Amino acid sequence: MIYLDNAATTFPKPECVYNKVNSVQRTIAVNVGRGSYSVASEAMRIVDETRRLLATFVGAAGPDSVVITPSATLASNEIILGLEWDSFKNVYVTPFEHNAIARPLFKKCTEHGIDLQIIPFDPDTHTLDEEELIRMFAANPPDYVFLNHVSNVTGTVIPIDKIAQLSKIYNALVIVDGSQSVGLIPINLSNSNIDYLIFAGHKNLYASWGIGGFICNSSYPLKPVLAGGTGSDSLNLEMSEITPMGFEFASSNIIAISSLNTSLKWLEEVSVSKIAEHKEILMQKIIDGLTDCGVQLYVPTDKSVHTSVLSFNIPDYDSDEIGVILNEDFDIAVRTGYHCAPYVHNFLNTIETKGTVRVSLSYFNTVNDVEALIAAVADIVGG
Repeated sequence: MIYLDNAATTFPKPECVYNKVNSVQRTIAVNVGRGSYSVASEAMRIVDETRRLLATFVGAAGPDSVVITPSATLASNEIILGLEWDSFKNVYVTPFEHNAIARPLFKKCTEHGIDLQIIPFDPDTHTLDEEELIRMFAANPPDYVFLNHVSNVTGTVIPIDKIAQLSKIYNALVIVDGSQSVGLIPINLSNSNIDYLIFAGHKNLYASWGIGGFICNSSYPLKPVLAGGTGSDSLNLEMSEITPMGFEFASSNIIAISSLNTSLKWLEEVSVSKIAEHKEILMQKIIDGLTDCGVQLYVPTDKSVHTSVLSFNIPDYDSDEIGVILNEDFDIAVRTGYHCAPYVHNFLNTIETKGTVRVSLSYFNTVNDVEALIAAVADIVGG
C-alpha cells in the first residue's frame, strides 16, 4: 500500500517510536506517579521530561504550561468550554477550521446567540484580505480569535502572526490549532501573540495515537470544565485552576506519552527543516504532475504558504469515487470527502463534488510513491 493520508495520522512512525512503545508497554505501563515505587517514579520522570521537551520545542515558558490530553479534540473542548461566554462576545474563525474547533464553538455560540464571523480570505488565491479584516475588527472588536495554522484540506498556511497582531490591538484572546503544523513549521511562543496552542501527537509529531494537548501562553484564567482523579490533593473535591493539574485527569497514558517523548527526540535529530524540505520537493512534484493531468487543484497561489497537504478533484467524478478507484485498482490510500472541515467547502465550492480527494505526505513517503499517484490519476483521467 502507498499511504498518502498523513494529515489524518502519520504512518508509519519512526522505528524508535515503535520500539519505545513496545518497551514501555512491557516494563513501566503503570499509573504515573501514583505509587511510592520505582516503576511509577520512572513513568513520572518520562512525563516530566516530555513536558520539558515539548515546551522547548515550541518556545513555551516552561513545562507547567504544557497540558497533555488524549487528543487535540479534547484539548480544543477544554479551551473553548473553559472560556467566559456571554451574548456580547465577538468570535472570529478562519474558513479552514476543523470540527475539533468548529463544533464546540458552534455549541457555545448557539447557546449564547452569537453570530460566528469568518475571517476573510480570497477563495482563488487563499490569501488573507487584511484590509477587510481590519474593517471587520473595527466594526466588531474581537474577543476570541481561532486560527487553524495549516488547513487539513488545502495545506494553506494561515498568517497567524499577522492576524494575532491585529487581534491584540483589541486585547483579543488568540487560540491556534496547530494540529497540522506543530512538528512541521517552527513555532516560538516566547515572541508570539498566541495565547493557546493546540497540538496533536499522532500527526507531524510522529507519535502514537492517544496523545495531544495544549500549551498555555497566556495569563487568561481558563476554567476547568472536566473533573476527575489527578493523583494529588485527593481530599479536595474541586479541580485546581492551575495548568497542567486542573486540566489533566484520570490515568495518564504513559505509553502514548513515551511515544511523544521519543518522537520529539527523533525530530530534534532529523530536524524539522529537513523534513519540511523533503516533503516540499515531493509536493511540488505532485502539483506539477497533477496539473499536467488536467485535474482541479485547490492550492494557494503562493506556494511558499503551502505545505504537504493537497486537495484535488477530477471532472465527472465525485471525490469518493476517486478514492475507491485509487484503493482498489492502484493500492493507494488517500482521504476523500469533507475532511471534518465544515466551512472550507463553501469557500472552495466543493460541496457538490462531495468534498475533495486529499493527498498528504509524510517524511517516509518517496518519489516512487508520488510517481505512482500521478500515473494512477493520469490513467483515471485518460480512461
